Amino acid sequence: MNRYIILCFLALGSQTALAQFELLGTADYMPSGCILLTPNERYAEGIAYSTSKLDLNEYFEIEFDIYLGDKDDLGADGITFVIHDDPREFQAFGTYGEGIGYGRFNSNFVSGNFIAPSVAVEFDTYQNEFQNDPFSDHIAFLVNGSSYHTEYWNNENQQFNLEDDRMHNFRFSWNPETYEIIVRLDNTIVYQGNQNLIEDIFNGNTEVIWGFTSSTGNKYNLQYFCFRRIAYQPPSKLNDEGFGQ
Repeated sequence: MNRYIILCFLALGSQTALAQFELLGTADYMPSGCILLTPNERYAEGIAYSTSKLDLNEYFEIEFDIYLGDKDDLGADGITFVIHDDPREFQAFGTYGEGIGYGRFNSNFVSGNFIAPSVAVEFDTYQNEFQNDPFSDHIAFLVNGSSYHTEYWNNENQQFNLEDDRMHNFRFSWNPETYEIIVRLDNTIVYQGNQNLIEDIFNGNTEVIWGFTSSTGNKYNLQYFCFRRIAYQPPSKLNDEGFGQ
């Protein structure tokens, strides 16, 4: 996979800083400042990693917008937000198609490319039997490079659709004091759980890489993300803009 380096702007509270990403595969810079993950083409895979690692000893909340295309029945496959300590570091990638650039085709066989150790949130836009996907688009929390899941969020709506030609806002927060993870979609909590990521997933390592993966298969969509900001203080200490609430 080809590698590129891209710069974009990141807001930290009232300040603006320069954020740097390393790009793999079909990922590329967009004139808007967003990052293209997959073009509107079959069998594409794009990955973008921030070159600034996260410290799991510290609270953080990351906000971003994603676009998952405008084709529903004919569209695929989605985007994942991933945090990892894969030994390949900024070159880590998973399987295209239903692996969404993060996971593997079949959870029963540990082979091929996948990203681990890791946690990820998938925004899945295509039903795949091997991953236990529902009929609808959905969001799921994944670990260690497996795309298979038994729980998901689709607003209890079998017609739930993320391929609606709209930007969707997502926020991911981690609290090291309570081990709480919260994921929000358009200001609605879509995943909330408690897990000691440092010990349970990353074997005591606290410095981890984060970014986005995406892919298409025989069906496809234009897919990209726009990084908004990251906060390193819990909600009670943030400013009056309401970020983190």
